Amino acid sequence: MSDNEPGWERKVLEKLALAAVQEQRRARHWSIFFKTLGFLYLVALLAVFLGWYKTGQSTISGEHTALVDMQGEISANRESADKVIDGLDAAFKDSKTKGVILRINSPGGSPVQAGEIYDEMMRLRAKYPKIPLYVVVDDMCASGGYYVASAADKIFVNKASIVGSIGVLMDGFGFTGTMDKLGIQRRLLTAGKNKDFLDPFSPEVPSQVAYAKQMLQQIHEQFIDAVKAGRGSRLKLDTPGLFSGLMWTGQDAVKIGLADGYGSVDSVARNVIHAKNIVDYTPRNSLVDRFAQRFGVAMARSLGIADGAQPWHLR
Repeated sequence: MSDNEPGWERKVLEKLALAAVQEQRRARHWSIFFKTLGFLYLVALLAVFLGWYKTGQSTISGEHTALVDMQGEISANRESADKVIDGLDAAFKDSKTKGVILRINSPGGSPVQAGEIYDEMMRLRAKYPKIPLYVVVDDMCASGGYYVASAADKIFVNKASIVGSIGVLMDGFGFTGTMDKLGIQRRLLTAGKNKDFLDPFSPEVPSQVAYAKQMLQQIHEQFIDAVKAGRGSRLKLDTPGLFSGLMWTGQDAVKIGLADGYGSVDSVARNVIHAKNIVDYTPRNSLVDRFAQRFGVAMARSLGIADGAQPWHLR
């Protein structure tokens, strides 16, 4: 293009402007691409974090040992029967499952939740007689935790594990003396003679205490019957304090029939079930579930509703 050609300046400016527009378009396209890529990456992370698809259960071709965890206090708001039962059901339904291990580390909790898990374990053992169900104890398997464990084919412990505590308790406090010293009056209105049952801010009523002990005794007998049914002749029934609420080390638990031997998840899978590959079937709560659960508990507490509702515990 000659400098003498008329209008050459305008043509040069047009080319420069067109090049600038094309460059802006390319930059905008790349910006959109990277923003989209980043958005998809964040969505993928969020999906994992919220549990939109399961990440706790791995898949293994061939026979394997199924693992379900039961950790902490047994209650509707923590380690619930539904959660443990769902994991056990999924484990038994898998055609590749050669044996199931319920790993327990629990001090106990709700007798209702423990009883529901116990009943489901008994049902699954009857429905799938060729699939053994074992319990492996970590640090503790006490009270309601042992209630659950007694439904297994066998119980394996560590020598230092804490096992037993076959008993029931109802705990609370009495503040009447403190209230008298502080000059505080309890103003409680009820409709129903026993609606203030064992109210901690009122004097004890002997008839209510007797009734509470009667309920505790009934639940204790249910606990004992369940342990006897599950453990059978393996229990050394002449052991002093066997059903008194005492706890034993794993070493002593084996001697008195509360446990069958020593073992970890790996050793039981490898040497007892003979399927060293382990698949975890423990249901994992999503972040949304955990938030909703905690929010519900917080709301219940703010309204004066006790967490867990039941005043008695297998622990």
